[in-house]
Amino acid sequence: MKKFITAAAVLTGTSIAGLLVWRKVESDHLRNDLWNEAERISAEQDTESATAQPAPARTV
Repeated sequence: MKKFITAAAVLTGTSIAGLLVWRKVESDHLRNDLWNEAERISAEQDTESATAQPAPARTV
């Protein structure tokens, strides 16, 4: 009976640890996706603003 309880405890602990690691990996993946999307949008906006506003003419 002691071996069964030990095996059940180890299996439960391993399962919980696996779920916590999976949640952390998915959280990091989502954060990276959001960060990459924000950088892409920022770059697009920078490009649009650079093409929309011509540089002022220099007078000498």
